[in-house]
Amino acid sequence: MRPIRLTSFGYLHLPTGPDGSPVPPAADRIEDVRDRLRDPAAARDILDLDGLNPRVQDVVLNTPGARELLANLADYADLPAGPSHIAIGCAGGRHRVSGLTEILGRELRARGREVVIEHLHVHLPRVLKTPTVQAEQEAVR
Repeated sequence: MRPIRLTSFGYLHLPTGPDGSPVPPAADRIEDVRDRLRDPAAARDILDLDGLNPRVQDVVLNTPGARELLANLADYADLPAGPSHIAIGCAGGRHRVSGLTEILGRELRARGREVVIEHLHVHLPRVLKTPTVQAEQEAVR
């Protein structure tokens, strides 16, 4: 079987298209979890961590709906004509999707798959989506 590439990203860090909407990375499947999984950054004890940290991954895994989503993505990746690239996005890309992507990568490796993981925005500061802060962040870009 060919390797599968997993990419985590944050919609608020993406370039925008002509219509002003964010342009996600090209992939066979793009999974948007912004409305499916609550933001684990609300838990103050993990606020300064990112999804590469096992504590954050544990919070993500125990978020309602996360286990079902992971099972669905893992089964999809295992299909004979399955994807070569899955991209998973949330608001900032720092907690939810980076943790989810790491957990999915482990599951796929346990199933015998070769996995390449790329985190586009895990290293960036947490995004605060208020008009003032967002305008300041855009001015820095």
